[in-house]
Amino acid sequence: MVDSTVRTRVLIVGAGPVGMAAAIELGHRGIPCLLIERNDRVGYAPRAKTTNVRTREHFRRWGIADALKAASPLGVDYPSNVVFCTRLSGQELTRFENALYCAPGRNPFYSEHSQWIPQYTVEEVMRSHIQSLPNVEMRFNTQLQKISQDEQGVQAEAVDLPSGKAYVIHADYLIGADGARSLVREAIGAKLEGTYGLARHYNIVFRAPGLAQAHKLGPAIMYWQVNGDAPSLIGPMDRGDKWFFMPTSVKEDYKLDLADAPALIRQATGIDLPYEILSSDEWVASRFLSNSYRDRRVFLAGDACHLHPPFGGYGMNMGVADGVDLGWKLAAVLKGWGGRQLLDSYEQERRPVHALVLDEAVANHSVLSHQLWTDGLDANDATGAALRKDVGARIQTSKMREFNTLGVMLGYHYEHSPVIVPDGSPEPGHDFVNYIPSSRPGHLAPHAWMHDGSSLYDHFGQYFTLLASKNAPSEAIDEAQRQAKALGVSLKVIQPQEAGIAELYPMLLTLIRPDQHIAWRGNAWPSATQGLMQQVSGCR
Repeated sequence: MVDSTVRTRVLIVGAGPVGMAAAIELGHRGIPCLLIERNDRVGYAPRAKTTNVRTREHFRRWGIADALKAASPLGVDYPSNVVFCTRLSGQELTRFENALYCAPGRNPFYSEHSQWIPQYTVEEVMRSHIQSLPNVEMRFNTQLQKISQDEQGVQAEAVDLPSGKAYVIHADYLIGADGARSLVREAIGAKLEGTYGLARHYNIVFRAPGLAQAHKLGPAIMYWQVNGDAPSLIGPMDRGDKWFFMPTSVKEDYKLDLADAPALIRQATGIDLPYEILSSDEWVASRFLSNSYRDRRVFLAGDACHLHPPFGGYGMNMGVADGVDLGWKLAAVLKGWGGRQLLDSYEQERRPVHALVLDEAVANHSVLSHQLWTDGLDANDATGAALRKDVGARIQTSKMREFNTLGVMLGYHYEHSPVIVPDGSPEPGHDFVNYIPSSRPGHLAPHAWMHDGSSLYDHFGQYFTLLASKNAPSEAIDEAQRQAKALGVSLKVIQPQEAGIAELYPMLLTLIRPDQHIAWRGNAWPSATQGLMQQVSGCR
């Protein structure tokens, strides 16, 4: 029996980072939305620990990057080193310094550095911000039951778990951000396709006072322990001497007994301390893409439509980008200036990026601690030293693509999107390490620092931005503004005077989307009959 009905513009199922990213994008644009979540989101599992530069740039747009910095349990100055060793008490093999670009300080390529921070803390910052948005409501302990849709909208039945009361939610659109076991995906008949069971893993969270001081490898965010006894990853996670531990060679029929976990950690680290086990969860590394991201008014985002091993720190960050992409596009349609093709472009833009990142994650997962071990690696003699030198060199070659990945974080582009206007310039090759900024349509707008200390991104508008060179003819700018106004599209014009920006944006005019990707560029604004604004807003 239905007890009540609720009306909203967008229903979001799943209040993790993906669903909250979509809600923030919508909320900032004045679109009412409702998030429902079957859990209370109080968690201790490590999940994601890297909020990368691109995600933090979205946090900057939302005005909460500093709040995320302040929430960092280890402090933003904590070194983001990744150390490979035989064990915490053993020999160092090699290290990657400033892995994943977490070091504070200005970098010409991005406006915000990455941050090593537990996902549940990221969620707390996002949740706090959502509570300040009057158009966004969150309901926890709420279970989706079923959905239906027609030409007018979506109807979802949900149950408040504590009370057992059922109600119907009417929405214009629905976003399924409800994870790997997505009920929304099942409801629209989409299927995950790919490879299940690349490997089994355990995530163990434990407390160990004094562990950071009990070894001589120095501070790091991860220690890869390469040994023949208990090959694994281990690292600090939170205040209160809280660490994570992940064995990397788990046999198919092995079942971890929590009572045995302290002994396993002692064996892996070689350090005898009291280890208090806080939680443990088993997971299976797989590579999956959904065969469809959408059924009419219902969309999938995050783990609901793509799954991959968590090596490289891509999962949560890629899901946040999904939420951003869907959020601004749905807002455009609901405000009346976005067209059908704008919504069609979501899967067309995001799916190739997902496929690229899945390949990267699987490649990273193919080289784990147990695969680097060789007998004699930990021997205290000349043979052991030579082996460690050789293995260290192999690690630098094979794992660079996991920890030095700016080309993946910032180099993806929406090459064949229907709402991007190509300019005929050649498509660049993919480089996972080296990021080469480009103002070519589809690419992320190149970043620059302004002479007043601000980021160029700080000057972009909430919707479209026309970056005009100081030599751009005023009549072209006037025509762009006239066409945007005629369509009801908000267009902000900026004309930076810094010479370095002119080198990054060689055309006289560059049109930038709300997600900071280039929609079009040229030296003359096309006439209204050519329909530039109609195309980038999805109206033709």
